Amino acid sequence: MHHLPRGTVTLLFTDMEGSTRLLQQLGERYTDLLEEYRQLLRAAFQQWNGNVVDTQGDAFFVAFARASDAVSGAVAAQRALASHFWPEGVVVRVRMGLHTGEPRLSSEGYTGLDVHHAARMMSAGHGGQVLLSQTTRHAPQQPPCPAHTTYRTCKGSGSCPESPAV
Repeated sequence: MHHLPRGTVTLLFTDMEGSTRLLQQLGERYTDLLEEYRQLLRAAFQQWNGNVVDTQGDAFFVAFARASDAVSGAVAAQRALASHFWPEGVVVRVRMGLHTGEPRLSSEGYTGLDVHHAARMMSAGHGGQVLLSQTTRHAPQQPPCPAHTTYRTCKGSGSCPESPAV
């Protein structure tokens, strides 16, 4: 885990909405869908300097040294998912949550309340949304939101970029 950023970092969690239903619907073909999904997300996160900390099933845990890169990476991932042609007309929708803080880095990854806060941000969302904590939204290096994206205040949970369907 020596490659992970230290100090103030922005943590991103993802979760595919309705993945169990998709698995039941697609059966063995779900494996191919999951592989395509993972490739799309990895490419978007890597393009914006994201470091995959962990994956489990369809979920990603990613760390970024800059909040602006985290937001851009999340928006790029959502756009890639929305524009991708999925088999059998299925729709893949993913909720994402971001929080900026100073989690403790150990040989196993990150620990601390900031990790839990980022996970809770993701859990509060719905497929297609990216939720940002207030800390992430107001991070010093946070530029204006990405093109064709707007911020709106989410009651009690921070801010979330809302991107029109691609």
